[in-house]
Amino acid sequence: MKNKLLYIGLVALAASACTQKKADQDKRAEVSTPVKQEVKLPAPYETKSVSNYCKVIGWPAGKTPVAPAGFTVSLFADSLKNPRNIYIAPNGDILVSEANTEAKGFKKIGAKIIGVAASQNLGKSANRISIFRDTNGDGKPDMQGVFLSNLNQPYGMLIMGDAFYVANTDGLWKYPYKTGDTKITQPGKMILSLPAGGYNNHWTRNLHANAAGNKIYISVGSGTNVADQGMEVEKRRADILEINPDGSGERIYASGLRNPAGIDVQPGTGVVYSVVNERDELGDELVPDYMTSVKEGGFYGWPWAYFGQHEDPRLKVKRPDMVKKTITPDLSLGPHTASLGIAFYTGDKFPAKYKNGTFIGQHGSWNRSKLSGYKVGFVPFTNNKPGNAMEDFLTGFVADAAKNEVYGRPVGVTVAKDGALLVADDASNRIWRVSAK
Repeated sequence: MKNKLLYIGLVALAASACTQKKADQDKRAEVSTPVKQEVKLPAPYETKSVSNYCKVIGWPAGKTPVAPAGFTVSLFADSLKNPRNIYIAPNGDILVSEANTEAKGFKKIGAKIIGVAASQNLGKSANRISIFRDTNGDGKPDMQGVFLSNLNQPYGMLIMGDAFYVANTDGLWKYPYKTGDTKITQPGKMILSLPAGGYNNHWTRNLHANAAGNKIYISVGSGTNVADQGMEVEKRRADILEINPDGSGERIYASGLRNPAGIDVQPGTGVVYSVVNERDELGDELVPDYMTSVKEGGFYGWPWAYFGQHEDPRLKVKRPDMVKKTITPDLSLGPHTASLGIAFYTGDKFPAKYKNGTFIGQHGSWNRSKLSGYKVGFVPFTNNKPGNAMEDFLTGFVADAAKNEVYGRPVGVTVAKDGALLVADDASNRIWRVSAK
């Protein structure tokens, strides 16, 4: 009888434990389910559009950006010339494209040029790609040099098989390459012409291979703020293009993306993600930059609509059909932040919460009464979906908000082979390295 009672008690206890375990699992599932972000937008022109350029003063000796507790920030490289984007070769070599906006590209003169000059590096673009190699794994480069030069505002880089690709502002070039090369020595070939010239408001062209490694995505920003010079000059712009590795088979993968400067492919799913720098001159809170999964054949609004089906009042030619088909992006990153860089964390050195989440480089913009952006954010993912908010990760770039002074401006972000995060700070000509302690 005692044994029978003991057995019954054990069964009940096990059942209770199972019930509690299931409840705990359900609770965890409930907690980890992404919450749909609610974005309430003001009316256009609710606040006055302003020009509010920052002034870059450079980093004082010994000062670095600030990361959360448990991380170390160190200077990886210095004395570059406007480092914009970073690419990691299969063997761990670090390639940095150095290029900048050139003053000749601006339609307006006077106060605007003065403001732009204070906020970034103008003048002749370096038009080169530098290489860094850390052979002993101490987090510092012990080899560096010029990998490729005489380019035309290079930005995106990609290695596929025995080829190195670089996206100049006016075309995609392909060069012979083998793992370990420290310099491109053989002549390349332009395999695809890209739209450029004119005002060319967004000159960067980014690259990424698809998950299968048999297609190349190319991001091409719009030529103007909101089709100011008509749609004729916007052909093949505000798009993510897709081509074959030899440059053939071009098609528009997704459109209506004003400036999809940052693109990455989600690990495991192969879904394309982009951070998009949205339009200006509608007020302090319009329009939010955003991060979104990019649907094949999807249309994201530019120039007729913004952040879903909000019609832009400035278009002389109305297109209600285009407004209606506009896809609402996944996540607002705040207005006028100039969100330009994106990288999924694929390393294994950061705490578990960072695994497969995205880091986002916010360059900081000029069209808000208070400085916004000027930091690197992080978006956690759960069940392959982004959370409902971006959190600060690397801050301290703003020196004095009241004076509009900043130490630097982050752009491209990427994950090195050793699991550290590398951040291009183009305004201060530095690369920062963030590692877990």
